[in-house]
Amino acid sequence: MNDDTAQKKRHGCLTAWLIMMIIGNALGSFAYLILEPNVLAKEDIIMTKEQMVLLGILGFINLSFAIGLWYWKKWAFYGFALSGFLMFITNLNMGMDFVSSALGMVGVMLLFSILQMKQGETSGWDNLE
Repeated sequence: MNDDTAQKKRHGCLTAWLIMMIIGNALGSFAYLILEPNVLAKEDIIMTKEQMVLLGILGFINLSFAIGLWYWKKWAFYGFALSGFLMFITNLNMGMDFVSSALGMVGVMLLFSILQMKQGETSGWDNLE
């Protein structure tokens, strides 16, 4: 780890959010890859096994973005935003209504807002490389 990374301070809210993203994406990915589609059918969600595998893979990609953000990589934020947009499109294609599909973008907006919080004189966004 270089000296710049060691000197950067992360706001507690950003730390908590990143930890939740890491845990949530890891658990969600495993669930999509392990569960059978009929388990979700009981919850009025109808998906094919292929869709579940796609969502599982996307979850692992989001996990890598969350880890990238932990290490202050700006590309990880842009990747997470692109992933959120792709999920929005996927949800629309699966038949979800516009508002429910767009709610996935709330996480991206919340992440951006949390990155704006300052620890000392510098925001998390300013610390991204």
